[in-house]
Amino acid sequence: MKEMHGIIFAYSSNIRLKELTERRTASSIPFGGRYRMIDFMLSNMVNAGINDVGVIMHESYQSLLDHLGSGKDWDLSRKRGGLRLLPPFSYASARGAPDFRGHMEALYGVASYISRIKQDYVIMADGDIVANLPVEEIFDFHEKNGADITCVISSRRFDDSDNAPYVLAGADGKVVDVVLGHRQEGYRDTLDAYIMSKQLLENLMQHCSAHNLYSFRRDVLQQMTDKLNIMAYMFDGYCCHIDSLTSYFQHSMDLLEPSVRAQLFNRARPIKTKVRDEASTYYGPDCIIRNSVVADGCYIEGTVENSILFRGVKIEAEATIKNSILMQDTTVRRGVELNYAITDKEVLVNTGRMLVGHASYPITISKGSTV
Repeated sequence: MKEMHGIIFAYSSNIRLKELTERRTASSIPFGGRYRMIDFMLSNMVNAGINDVGVIMHESYQSLLDHLGSGKDWDLSRKRGGLRLLPPFSYASARGAPDFRGHMEALYGVASYISRIKQDYVIMADGDIVANLPVEEIFDFHEKNGADITCVISSRRFDDSDNAPYVLAGADGKVVDVVLGHRQEGYRDTLDAYIMSKQLLENLMQHCSAHNLYSFRRDVLQQMTDKLNIMAYMFDGYCCHIDSLTSYFQHSMDLLEPSVRAQLFNRARPIKTKVRDEASTYYGPDCIIRNSVVADGCYIEGTVENSILFRGVKIEAEATIKNSILMQDTTVRRGVELNYAITDKEVLVNTGRMLVGHASYPITISKGSTV
């Protein structure tokens, strides 16, 4: 799809995610055994044939830089175009702001990049959306309906954040009203994924800049419903937005359902990630594995139930892991018991420890910690 350019907003670091965003943004949080959150939206764009993608960042982006690199693993390492990582430019630093106040302000910060886009259309989306979107189909819907902006809405509950947008669309798909933070009957959750022309995007940026407006949700989507032809594309597949430790745990556990995995990891639209060559997982003769997702490179001699193990996890004999998420290179020593726990990368849990949380508030251990 050479006529479309991708823009991913990857600057958000939600404080409700606590330990998971101490050293990274929400888009860089590991998910599903071997992926990062941003892999889903980036793969959606690549699967649609989009060859140029810009990733807007602000702070704590070292993890993203390490993960995305040159974009080679997504076939975006190119001499011209390809993947472009966009840290904050002069606009935000001049204000001394700790973060962008909204997507329009984030776009101001990379205005020179936007002006050099050669494609006629732009798809903009958040980097912390977990969904396998048919971007080509959404673009066809956009052109067929002569839309100024096409937003993707969900047939399922998607976002409960305080400022989440909810859309009321008519039978023809035209958006007639948008509310923020208050879900109402008949209104649908949006996935914060939008298609529009590059010319319209530049016009909106100029308008918002001249009027000191910074929020795409409020100042464009909500305030311009009567002025623009905004259409809503209904997406019926699995999708989620991670905005708290509880939602991260619950949506990760959704992956234990085969139907959810089938929707997210569609072979026709594969989700790509950074390659890490690993040997096959070693399963000890006395280990027990039940209803779990286990990545390559693990070493398991204990018991694992209803859990997700990332690459390189080591579980020694007589250790019991239940209802837990162990991220890359976590080591669990002999005799440990974990239940409703999340360990970030490179955590060591020493012999005999017992950590028990709850589904609504799992225990979370920071990256590199020793317990």
